[in-house]
Amino acid sequence: MKILVIGGSYFLGRVFLIQAAKSHDITVVNRGTYSVEEFDVHQIKGDRRNSLIWQENTEEYDVIVDFCAYEKNDIATVLNNFSGKAKQYIFISTVDVYKRGLGQIKNENTPFETREISGSAGEYISGKIALEQELITECKKKNINYTILRPSIIYGPFNYAPREATFIQLAVQNKILPHITDAGGKFQFVYVKDVANAIIKCMLNEYAYKNAYNICNDTISDYDSFFNELKAVIDVPVEELELTVSEALAQNVPLPFPVTADETELCSNEKSVQELDLCYTPFSEGIEKTYNAFKHVFTAS
Repeated sequence: MKILVIGGSYFLGRVFLIQAAKSHDITVVNRGTYSVEEFDVHQIKGDRRNSLIWQENTEEYDVIVDFCAYEKNDIATVLNNFSGKAKQYIFISTVDVYKRGLGQIKNENTPFETREISGSAGEYISGKIALEQELITECKKKNINYTILRPSIIYGPFNYAPREATFIQLAVQNKILPHITDAGGKFQFVYVKDVANAIIKCMLNEYAYKNAYNICNDTISDYDSFFNELKAVIDVPVEELELTVSEALAQNVPLPFPVTADETELCSNEKSVQELDLCYTPFSEGIEKTYNAFKHVFTAS
């Protein structure tokens, strides 16, 4: 297939390139912060919000995969100015678009959040909600099939967000592993390669057209299970550092996952399993691979 990737330098996009570039003809549009030359892809450097980039692109693609649309008009700028053609547009959204506080496992038909949420998290969520509707509207105008993927908390090699890698760094470099003892929040992880695989399974898949999928592991995690799973794969001596939530906050220990029961929001992956035939990597397996990848980074640094 001939694929146009928007983004692709970082985490999920980079893992997708590693998997997909072996079999497909890929063009990447991004700012070129990190090189993608090693993947043998064509790179167009520039800001996605620059309409000229799209006006000058007259190619025909099978699929557009968009990893970095965050603000309203990000998709409209692409499709309103794109001089080429595409059969399908795959947009990476988030499970955070769903209404909070419903007290139920959310599926793809759960209503979206309509309340205004403060801070950068609120901006991120409202942006993704607006972009999902924008995708549908603009794809209809262009007669392009669309697919929306909504991952949960993505983890794995290349993760630049201060999540699991921060705990691995503390273990490798400081020989300590924080154990948050009183957090009541629950959450769902998804291994980065599983999300990349979901994208590949959706490409030119007619069943995925005009469809959205939650991409998440059905295993429910909490801070205690996260500590135990990570500790089980660490192969260097570490000291368990037991901390309450308040103590962690006072010592600037990161709390990157939902902390309280009220913050818990869980989703069903049934549709992705049934319609895309996705098999999710167990967290114990994924975190071991993640640890091994980051251990070498932090040992060398």
